[in-house]
Amino acid sequence: MNNLIDILELRDLLNDHLSENNNFESIYSSLYSQNSELLPELEKRVYDYFSFLELPEEPTIYDYLLLSLKEKDVVASFNWDPLLIQAYRRNILHFRLPRVIFLHGNTAVGVCIKHKQKGYLHTTCEKCGEQLAQTRLLYPIEEKNYHADQYIRNEWNLLTCALKDAAIITIFGYGAPSSDQSALELMQNSWRNKQTELTEVIDIRRSSELRNIWTHFHFAPQRFDIYKKFFKSWMACHPRRSVEAYTDQTIFAEFISNNPIVKQQTLEDVWEWFRELQ
Repeated sequence: MNNLIDILELRDLLNDHLSENNNFESIYSSLYSQNSELLPELEKRVYDYFSFLELPEEPTIYDYLLLSLKEKDVVASFNWDPLLIQAYRRNILHFRLPRVIFLHGNTAVGVCIKHKQKGYLHTTCEKCGEQLAQTRLLYPIEEKNYHADQYIRNEWNLLTCALKDAAIITIFGYGAPSSDQSALELMQNSWRNKQTELTEVIDIRRSSELRNIWTHFHFAPQRFDIYKKFFKSWMACHPRRSVEAYTDQTIFAEFISNNPIVKQQTLEDVWEWFRELQ
């Protein structure tokens, strides 16, 4: 958020509102409180920038992440960009994949609020035939009341239900920013006194900093691991078998060997490797 203004080339639009602290969320929040006439153009530029991003043809971490999980799993993302959806669409024809939910909206997801339907943007509602509408991306940081948006509220409800039964939780690159107080409160309420077998964090920051952040969430994992790279994580070392492998090791006291993902050059090779784990 601190360099988003330059990445999106918004200085021409926001020139009169810039200061030493050019945090995008702070500026947007200020404009929102003023009901500024700049809001529609600002929101359009943000949406357009993220919606145009595309995955390369070769395999990415998005592909490996989805393929490492099964349909019983859930991926909850805060990302606006469509990359996770793009990975989902090119892998779903070959494997059963986890449910994907977007806690801050997404440029590749469309919704029909009237019939409580969601799907790929530019497709139609199965009930009324109307084209699905864009999801909202931007909220003022002082009043990020996600319960006021029906689609976002439902996504958070799905996450809350998933967390109740989760044996393993992986937190991948999420910093739990203090500015997003509503999201933090929702997660803290969901995780309060939550018992998990394993919680792992994938992040490049110092371990002490990460432990300090997640200690405040009042959940009690039996084991808490930190990795700097996805491919070192438990799910990447036991793809599509993560819970089963952990249960065999800890409950049944069996000696298990890792089955780490082998990186491939093409998606076809990736699919071939994962087919043995169907």
